Amino acid sequence: MTTLTFKVSEQEARSLRLAARRERLTLSEFLRRQIRSGTSDTEAIRLIKCPETGAMIFSPDPQLPPLTTSAVKEILADFP
Repeated sequence: MTTLTFKVSEQEARSLRLAARRERLTLSEFLRRQIRSGTSDTEAIRLIKCPETGAMIFSPDPQLPPLTTSAVKEILADFP
């Protein structure tokens, strides 16, 4: 993955970290979602039948990357 860096004031950095923590997201994921929020419409979440297990699961959003083990580890890295 490519790393992007930019400068913000200490107060803005605290504000962004707090907002991410409230959403229970990493700062990186919070910022990505903020950037994407006004760019595209997303499909409504619906229940579908899992082809592997037959269980009813939530459909994935085709505009978002698949949820992987490493993504879950990144999300949980800041979890208390």
